[in-house]
Amino acid sequence: MAIAVLVIIGAAAGFLATRLMKVEADIITTVVLGMAGALVGGLVMRLLLNIMGFMAGFVGALMGAMLLVWIWKTYFRR
Repeated sequence: MAIAVLVIIGAAAGFLATRLMKVEADIITTVVLGMAGALVGGLVMRLLLNIMGFMAGFVGALMGAMLLVWIWKTYFRR
């Protein structure tokens, strides 16, 4: 079950990342990049949570907010 979830999340993350970065890639490459990105991002956030506790949550929230602001500024603001 966990592998299926990883593939689905990896495919979605890879798809979004390749579209945001304007990279044309085949499906296998997109899924592999997404799964690797999910693994790296998950490990980094877990490490931050274990080391820094509350501060890691703040860093994650800040990164998420910055991403959404960038998306809004790039695609929705005219």
